[in-house]
Amino acid sequence: MINNQMNESNRSPIAITILGIGNTLYSDEGVGVQVLPLLHERLLPFGNIEIIEGATDGIRLLGPVEDTDHLLIIDAMNGGQVPGTIYSVKNEAIPAYYGVKMSVHQVGFQEVLFAARIRERLPSHMVMFGVQPASLDFGVGLSSIVESSLGELTDRIEAQVLDWMTEDE
Repeated sequence: MINNQMNESNRSPIAITILGIGNTLYSDEGVGVQVLPLLHERLLPFGNIEIIEGATDGIRLLGPVEDTDHLLIIDAMNGGQVPGTIYSVKNEAIPAYYGVKMSVHQVGFQEVLFAARIRERLPSHMVMFGVQPASLDFGVGLSSIVESSLGELTDRIEAQVLDWMTEDE
């Protein structure tokens, strides 16, 4: 887990949680985790931003989701576009339940959002950034096309953070 909690003098007026999810053993499926070191460097000066490597933690992410009002999620997302395409989905448009699972024991992030919603503890501000994968094959590391999109993805995430900070001042 990467945490970035700044001292009191550098804190912004709001708390923001950035959650990178995905499985780093399946190439581009791990984009949400792979981008976190870039975000840690880029967002260090802003303060009061918690960056969490959620990987495939499932229900263990319920606490961080429920404990923030500003949640930014990063994951691979299949929207049927060209690999490397960056998607942005806000608030209620983020899917809170998928019916298909690989295992009966699997609890995905959508179920985490669903649980937070039925407990009436869903963050009031949510944005999910997704990247269209080029490969979901077994292997560590991103495809070159998805890796080349990380700069733009980082820029868009930083812009969202700045937007939240200025909106709530």
